[in-house]
Amino acid sequence: MYKQLSGLLTMELSHEQKKAWTTGGVLIALGIVFGDIGTSPLYVIQAIVGDRLVTKELLYGGVSCVFWTLFIVSTVKYVILALNADNNGEGGIFALYARVRRYNPKLVIYPAMIGCATLIADGFITPPVSISSAVEGIHVLYPNVEINTIPIVMTIIVLLFAFQQVGTRIVGLAFGPIMLIWFLMLGVLGLVSLMHHPAILQAINPRYAVDLLTQYPKGFWLLGSVFLCTTGAEALYSDLGHCGKTNIRISWGFVWIMLLLNYFGQSAWVLSNFDGQLLSENQRIFYALMPSWFLPIGLFIATLAAIIASQALISGVFTLVNEAMKLKLWLKMKVNHPTDWLGQVYIPGINWVLMIGCLIVVLFFKKSSNMEAAYGLAITIDMMMTSLLLGFFYRIKLHRFVLPFIGTVLLIGLEIVFLVANLDKFAHGGWFTFLIALVITSIVYVLYNADLIRHKLARFVPVSDYTKIIDELNDDHSIPKESSHLVYLAMTNSEKKIDTNIIHSIMKKKPKRADVYWFLHVDTTDEPYTRSYHVESIVPRQIIFIKLRLGFKVEQRINSMFFKIVKDMAHNGEVDIKSPYPALRGLDQMGDFKFIITHNRVSVDSELSDLERWIIRSYRLIKRFSLSAVEDFGLETANVQEELIPIYVGTKKEVLLTRE
Repeated sequence: MYKQLSGLLTMELSHEQKKAWTTGGVLIALGIVFGDIGTSPLYVIQAIVGDRLVTKELLYGGVSCVFWTLFIVSTVKYVILALNADNNGEGGIFALYARVRRYNPKLVIYPAMIGCATLIADGFITPPVSISSAVEGIHVLYPNVEINTIPIVMTIIVLLFAFQQVGTRIVGLAFGPIMLIWFLMLGVLGLVSLMHHPAILQAINPRYAVDLLTQYPKGFWLLGSVFLCTTGAEALYSDLGHCGKTNIRISWGFVWIMLLLNYFGQSAWVLSNFDGQLLSENQRIFYALMPSWFLPIGLFIATLAAIIASQALISGVFTLVNEAMKLKLWLKMKVNHPTDWLGQVYIPGINWVLMIGCLIVVLFFKKSSNMEAAYGLAITIDMMMTSLLLGFFYRIKLHRFVLPFIGTVLLIGLEIVFLVANLDKFAHGGWFTFLIALVITSIVYVLYNADLIRHKLARFVPVSDYTKIIDELNDDHSIPKESSHLVYLAMTNSEKKIDTNIIHSIMKKKPKRADVYWFLHVDTTDEPYTRSYHVESIVPRQIIFIKLRLGFKVEQRINSMFFKIVKDMAHNGEVDIKSPYPALRGLDQMGDFKFIITHNRVSVDSELSDLERWIIRSYRLIKRFSLSAVEDFGLETANVQEELIPIYVGTKKEVLLTRE
C-alpha cells in the first residue's frame, strides 16, 4: 500500500490525470495547494475578536464576512474564473501575463511586476505567522508555565529552510495524507462545537456582514482581519500546473466545507463561553475547541500543517522567481534541482534571504497576534493585479468588452475595500512587507526597462552583406585561427539579419577566423514547456543560424542542447565537426568550439535623461549580484569568451575643442 501511495505522489500528473479527477490528484492538491489557506483557522477568528468585547453582532458579522469572502474571492474568482485562465495547463500570475502580454505588452507588464513583488514579499511573513500561531498552542497545553515560543519558532524556521537544499521528495510523500487529517480535524472540531450553538449558521445571511461593517464601531476595519481567511487563495491558481483544475476544484469543495465548519464552530464556542466578556490574554480560540486529552495531538498536527503551508509557499516563491528569470524580469540566480518531484527547483540565494527575513519578522513581532496585525496588506495588492490581468484575459477570450469590464470592476472594487481596510495595518507592521514589495518592484522595473533599452538600441544588419567578407576572412591565413567553430549568442531571431555586436566582434575588436560560424538565438516562449529548434544554413557548412525555442518553465541547458543539435546535424551530413587537423582527424576527434557572448555597455559619451541614467546605474549595481551569463546558459567556462561592446543612448555628447 505504501509503495503504491509513494508512486502515486512522486510522479508528475499526466495531462489526462489533470483533466479528469483522480484520488491521487485530489490528495496531491490537498498537500501542496491548500496549506496556506487551510491554516488560516489558526488565527482568523482570533484576529477578529482580538481584545474586543464578545457580542453576537461581532461574531455573527465576523463569520458572515468570512463566509462571503471565501465564496466570492476564493471560489468565484480563483476556483471558477482563474482556473479557466490557464496557459497550456499552467497557472499563476506569470502564466497569465504570458497569455495576455502579446496583445498589450506595455500595459500588462506592470500588474505582473507588482503581483510578483507582493507575492515574494508575502513569503517573508506567511511562515512566521503560520508556525507561531500553531506553536503558541503550548500556552493552552501548559497554561501555568511561562514558555517563550520564539526560540521554538526560530528553530523550526531554520530547519525548514536548511532542508530545502536536499529537496522535499521524502517528506512530500506525507503532505497529502497529513493535510487530509488536518482538514478532517478542522471539520470534526468545528462540527462538535457548532452543535452547541447551531444558531450561528444564521450568519450565512449577508445582512449580518453588512451590519458589522456599517453599524459596529470601527467595524469596517475588521475587514483587515477577515481578509486573512483568503490569503493563500493565489495558490489555488499558481499550483494549477501541478494538480489540474478538476482535482483542485473537487478538493476545494471538501476544504471549503471543513474550513467553514471550523470557522462557525470557533464563533459558536466564543459566544457560548465569553458572551459579554473579553478573552483572556493567552486564550487561543482554535485550541479551545479540543478536549484536553486531544490537545497534544492537535498541537502536533497543527504544527505539521503550518510547516507544510510554509513549505508550499517557499516552493511557490522558488517557482515564481525561476519563471521571472526566464521572462527577464529578475536577476539571474543559481537554480538547483534537488529532486524531480513535481519539477521542484531550489534557489539558494532566495532561500537564505527568505530565511533571514522570516527570522527578523519573528524577532521583531514576537507573537502571532502582532504578525496578524501586519499580515495581508501585500497579498491584497497581488490579488488586485491578478484581477486586472484576468480582465484582460476574458476580454480577449470572450471577444467582448462590457461583461469582462463589469466583472473586473466588481472584483477590483471589492479588493480595494479590503486594501483600504488593510491600510490600517501599515503602522502596525504592514510597512515591512510593503517596503519589501517596493524594493522588489524597483528591481523588476529596472531589469525590464534596461532590457527595453538594450533591445531599442540593438542594431541588426543583413547577413548577406557580410557573407563574402567572412568567407575572405576565413581564407586569410595571416590571421591566427580563433577556433574551428565560433558560436555567438545572438539577439536577433531572424536568420536574415545579425547583431551589429557580432559583426563588431568578428571584424573590429580583433579579427576572428574560424572554419564554421554559428549564430545561436534562444527564444523564451509564452508556452511553458516548449522544446524545439530551427536550423538555417546561411552559407552551407560555414555560416549556420540556430533558433532554439524554450518554454518559460524549461531549464536552459544551452551547452547540452547546442551540442545535441550539432551532433544531429553532423549525423545528417549538414556540417563537418571533425577536427581540421590531420593528426586528430584520423582519430575521429571533434573540432574545438568556442562560445562568444557580447555585452552592451552604454558609452560614457551618451546623452542620458535622469531616468535613463538611474536605470542604467541601478542595472549595473543589480548585475553585480546576478549570475554570470556563462553560468546562466549552462556553458563550459573554459570554452567561453565575453566581450563588452559600446552603445550610445540618446545622442552622442558633442566635444568642443579649438586647435591652437
